[in-house]
Amino acid sequence: MHAMHRVAFGAAALAAAGLAAACSPPGAASSRTASHTGSLLKLAAPHTSFKMTQSNNWSGYNQGAIEKGKLFTSVSGTWTVPTATQAKAGEAESSATWVGIGGGCLESSCALTDETLVQAGTEQDVDASGKASYSAWYELIPVPSTAVSLPVAPGNKITVAISQTLPGVWAISIKNLTTGKSWSTTTPYTSTMGSAEWIEETPLAIGTGGVGITAMPKLGSVSFSGATANGAPANLTSSEAMQLVNGSGQVLATPSGPGAGGTSFNDCTYATSCPAP
Repeated sequence: MHAMHRVAFGAAALAAAGLAAACSPPGAASSRTASHTGSLLKLAAPHTSFKMTQSNNWSGYNQGAIEKGKLFTSVSGTWTVPTATQAKAGEAESSATWVGIGGGCLESSCALTDETLVQAGTEQDVDASGKASYSAWYELIPVPSTAVSLPVAPGNKITVAISQTLPGVWAISIKNLTTGKSWSTTTPYTSTMGSAEWIEETPLAIGTGGVGITAMPKLGSVSFSGATANGAPANLTSSEAMQLVNGSGQVLATPSGPGAGGTSFNDCTYATSCPAP
């Protein structure tokens, strides 16, 4: 792991902060909070000119139980680990690529949200000198994320699958399809199963400089594929997309429209548009 450390607050704090503000409907001013880590993150008012749901730390796709008329008991997705390079000289930067259940919007207006989150993915960071590092992890809010013993590197094709095998019991697997190695665990967790996500994120971190949302490294375009929910193709729609902007309104990541079949999309960093697969 790196010098930074993801942190998490308890469910009561998340509820009070409005965890679901991982996404905010266009035109709605927001001081709500959300995080891949379950940590408190300040959100600025969305910039309505982009005509899509915006977030201060998530980019990608979010499906909700009310929108889809079902709870989510499994999710999966595949992506190629991007090469992280420094966006700003002398700046430490961090990104997380993941799939998960919970933590997001229950429907496209994001008026209701899920306060639980089980997730797993990869992290792509650069330190202040520009040196890149890569890792795999999983997390069960409100417990901080846990690094796993699965080496990952730029260009590796990664598949993550999360499923409820018994009520309150979850199987999590991360497979490196390039190296043939994998990691898995089964763990108890109480989820409200209200949303499913495929996300590129700037996580919250605490380090020698304090606590805050990390800066986004340059990742180019991150390609997601094989998106499933409840064992079937996810059928992603453009209304479920989220664009990541920082507190100053700068666009840090934009998802493309869904690819054919609704199981794939690209997520382009430092871009206001992104071509579909």
